Amino acid sequence: MRRRQLAARAALDPAMARESAAGLSTRVTALVGPEPRTVCAYVSTDGEPPTGRLLDALVDAGHRVLLPVLLPDLDLDWTAWGQGTPLLPGRFGLREPSGSRLGREAVARAGVVICPGLAGSLTGARLGRGGGSYDRVLSRTADTVLRVLLLHDFEVRDDVPTDPHDQPVDALVTSRRTLWCHR
Repeated sequence: MRRRQLAARAALDPAMARESAAGLSTRVTALVGPEPRTVCAYVSTDGEPPTGRLLDALVDAGHRVLLPVLLPDLDLDWTAWGQGTPLLPGRFGLREPSGSRLGREAVARAGVVICPGLAGSLTGARLGRGGGSYDRVLSRTADTVLRVLLLHDFEVRDDVPTDPHDQPVDALVTSRRTLWCHR
């Protein structure tokens, strides 16, 4: 399934992906709400639903945005990000924020965690890239944390394979719709 999803992303028209930025930003900021909170998010890579406009909107709304830094063991550390904070090249084509690291446990203070993934289902199942980074991240969050998976519409599936260690999400967000999961 991962290979098929990655191939479908590679075939996306880049202009179409850029056009989805406004819809994603509007939908996610509505979920996060106006009250300032800490939001863990990520910088999208080619083919992923674009996060640049969303990150700017979150900061403009007064939220504290934390972005991940990939560690050698594929776990994630976190750095506070603001507009103008440089993004540096990281492993696997990732762009990571410069600045002081806050530690792996910084995610435990977040009110919202926005996750990447290749597919998701209405049961809250999330298919990542296979390294387990976000399963570890989500295992550090409280039950009250809103877990949001950003996807393209074609990545919302009826069924997504899971393993016992896989962590569920609460909502799937595409540029066109917000879907609440029933776990």
